[in-house]
Amino acid sequence: MLIEAPILAAQEVTQGKVATEPGVPIPIKPAPIKHAPTDPVPSLSLPPLSSNEDEALAQIGPHALIHAVEVMRELLDQDAVAAVFSNAQIDAVPTGDAMVSEVDALRLHRWLAAREPFACFEIAGEAAKRTGDYIIAHRIPKLAARVLKILPARLAAPLLMRAISRHAWTFVGAGRFTFTGGWRFRIDRRAAGDATLPAQSLFHWYAGVFERLYQRLIAPDCHCEVRGCDEAELEMCDYLITRSR
Repeated sequence: MLIEAPILAAQEVTQGKVATEPGVPIPIKPAPIKHAPTDPVPSLSLPPLSSNEDEALAQIGPHALIHAVEVMRELLDQDAVAAVFSNAQIDAVPTGDAMVSEVDALRLHRWLAAREPFACFEIAGEAAKRTGDYIIAHRIPKLAARVLKILPARLAAPLLMRAISRHAWTFVGAGRFTFTGGWRFRIDRRAAGDATLPAQSLFHWYAGVFERLYQRLIAPDCHCEVRGCDEAELEMCDYLITRSR
């Protein structure tokens, strides 16, 4: 998953106050997008995954792939990584300077889950933490992050959730993101036209990214739970962010 534009801007702090009323927009500054050479990765001659042409049109942030590949290389052997790349039809790892087709992330999670049905959840979880850390370090202005940490959770959470929703396309692609208040959200891919069903580990990756953001910006005892998934087709999941205290 990732939010590739800054999700909060320092300008939201004006005259020492933070806009907390519903409907008040939080200013943002777009992240520059440029194309850069990518590093080749090994490929094996394994059966490819057929794709839907419409699915490939949606663009998402490159960190949906970058950190997953990092963790894969740390936890899996070289042959396993190469096999997943080949089946997922990934010829190069993104550099982080340009958006990528969401079909690449969908394929990566599908083929990783097919080859490593248990390790895929560990990989998704660790990749989600790194993605959240990247967003905080590079996409959220320092002043905005400090304000969120100072505000009571009941005020900070809706601000963060609304800011995330405005950049939801950078991680849900052709899917649909909706939310209720600062603690509940839904990711729905039923109308996305996916060639095959998304891997369950992908929905857990979404939860992991939100959990990391909330733990570091709202309260350290926040946890994001996957709830109410459409078990018949696994194309939609509801999420609830809770606190231990």
